[in-house]
Amino acid sequence: MIIVDASAVIATADRRDANGGAARAAMRAAREPLIIPAPVTAEIDYMLGQRVGRNGRLGFLRDIVEGRFRVESLSQDEHATVLGLEERYAALNPGLADLSIVVLAARFKTRTILTFDERHFRVFEPLQGGRFTILPADTETDDA
Repeated sequence: MIIVDASAVIATADRRDANGGAARAAMRAAREPLIIPAPVTAEIDYMLGQRVGRNGRLGFLRDIVEGRFRVESLSQDEHATVLGLEERYAALNPGLADLSIVVLAARFKTRTILTFDERHFRVFEPLQGGRFTILPADTETDDA
C-alpha cells in the first residue's frame, strides 16, 4: 500500500505545478493500491478548486469512483492516535490531514508515502518504527 498526500494529487492535476511529471510517473509506477485518507480528500477538493477549478475537482472525484484511489476513513481509536500525534508534533502544527497519513500507514503496515511535503514526513516517525520512504524523492535518491 502507498499512502497518498494531497500534494501529489494536486501536482498531477495542476499543469503549472513543477512536481506534476514526477507525481504522474510515481502513480503510474505504483504496483500497490494508492490509499488516500478521508481527511486528505477534503484538502484535495479545496486545493483543486482553488488552483485548477471545477474540472480538477470533478476529475479527482472520477478517479475515486473509478478506483484509481481508495479512500479510507479513520476509526475513533485512530482519531485518538491523531490527537496524541498532534500533541507530540505540536511544534510542526501538522493537522489532521497529515497525521491521518501517519495513522493509515500504521494500519496498512507500510512506510511508503507519495508526497512532496518532505518538511513534515521527514520528521514524522512511522508508528511501527523506522522511517518513511517518500516517493518520488527517495526513488530519485536511490537511482543517483
